[in-house]
Amino acid sequence: MKMLVVFGILVHVSQHAFGVEVYEGVESVLLPCQTSFEPDQPTVVWSRYDLTPSTVYERDDVGVILTDQNQRYRDRTSMKTDALITGDLSLTLRKPRLSDSGTYTCTITELGFKERLAAVQLQVKDPFPPWAKGLVAVSVLVVLAVAVGLFIYCYYFRTVPQAEVESGVESVQLPCRALVNLLQVSTVKWTDKDNRKVHVYQDGSDQPEEQDEFYRNRTEMKRILLKIGDFSLTLKHPSVRDTNTFTCRVYNREGRVLMEKQVELKVKVPQVEVESWAESVQLPFITTAVLPEDVRVEWKNMYNRKVHVYQDGSDRPEEQLEYYRTRTVMKKDLLRTGDLSLTLKHPTVVDTGTFTCRVSREGRLLRKKQVMLRVKDD
Repeated sequence: MKMLVVFGILVHVSQHAFGVEVYEGVESVLLPCQTSFEPDQPTVVWSRYDLTPSTVYERDDVGVILTDQNQRYRDRTSMKTDALITGDLSLTLRKPRLSDSGTYTCTITELGFKERLAAVQLQVKDPFPPWAKGLVAVSVLVVLAVAVGLFIYCYYFRTVPQAEVESGVESVQLPCRALVNLLQVSTVKWTDKDNRKVHVYQDGSDQPEEQDEFYRNRTEMKRILLKIGDFSLTLKHPSVRDTNTFTCRVYNREGRVLMEKQVELKVKVPQVEVESWAESVQLPFITTAVLPEDVRVEWKNMYNRKVHVYQDGSDRPEEQLEYYRTRTVMKKDLLRTGDLSLTLKHPTVVDTGTFTCRVSREGRLLRKKQVMLRVKDD
């Protein structure tokens, strides 16, 4: 507990992240939140920041406020009618579902002063299969016991979360939400299936020097999410080479693994097909980003040869491979519209392959997209 002075009043504020576990199907679950003072014209908000809108329940000294409440919690949340008098701001959540698992934050606002009172980690678990309970009481052969153990393991851990994006997006998020006491967490490590270090967070800060060079400057863990036990990783400029299985491990100060989760990422490369006698074909790349005037846009083929270059407001045909010269076109207003698509004239089977567009500024990559072109020969 810590003590704060708010408008001359001594306030107790919990520093603990509560953990509450419950099985799906129970009548209700209580998320605890207490305060030891009686505020003047207060507003209490229960939030879940991984949702939009994030408000789970809100009330002031007049009554419940439903304006911004997330629809999934409508008619399922309540607080005691005298909560703002007694200081018991605990939230009752009726008929908890598996999708209700997450971190719930209790915040109170008084005359513009906002203070977080509690963060509660709720885990709604799948009920243990009823038929399996009887097996526990039965003495069986070792082989059967092992088989049952494997079945139960598969029942609970058979799936790995998957993230699928198309080449060209700005970033992708790999989810990892903690079901542990946040006070025990010292280190978070993300690795890929080759055990390369993707991102390391330790003792309150990132450790970029420990990253593999392939992921350097492309990863981020949001500070605001770390405070509520969300260790999800943002991977910038994903390409087909990032298709992988990523593992998030959370350690305590003694180096013991508190939690481990895996995420499978698949980065798809869009495919374009065209007949060899076609007049032209377009390799699509649309971005919503506002691009500065001094960016460099560079299309290359699968052999890393320059197909088309645009920089400082104009094309650079002198940098093109001669094979593509006079055969490529980009739109004149591409920086304003964000349409970086490339038109390739008179495609032949020789043009079949993967094309990559890189958007950079002063050597720093801003966007990247790959497109697979297949030219069919009759």
